[in-house]
Amino acid sequence: MAPAKKSKGKTKEKETENVSSTSPASKFPASLRHIPPSSVAITVHAKPGSKIATITDVNDDAVGVQIDAPPKDGEANAALVDYISSVIGVKKRQVTIGSGSKSRDKVVVVEDVTLQIVFDALTKVSSCH
Repeated sequence: MAPAKKSKGKTKEKETENVSSTSPASKFPASLRHIPPSSVAITVHAKPGSKIATITDVNDDAVGVQIDAPPKDGEANAALVDYISSVIGVKKRQVTIGSGSKSRDKVVVVEDVTLQIVFDALTKVSSCH
């Protein structure tokens, strides 16, 4: 077992080197990730109970999203899905909460889009405010 762990560690190091040097996604923040074959995961830091829905920032940690719904009975999650779908320009059924439905930190999955489309849409909205 011990030799397998050592070789696994070496493999991970090599994989990380290859990914960092040849990754086409390096121009996008770490909060946006491609999920094969054609989905994008967005790490979101939700701020429910705001007066208006808006994107506050797009950085490596998370995409800050203010939600104009209270954080009870799933209202904020529904509003988040609705808002993200309208910002990116996709149907509501293409946007789901992947994880963190009871937390402010969530992963929102958008199906049938590219990283470029999501990044462009989010930065366009966040730069307007």
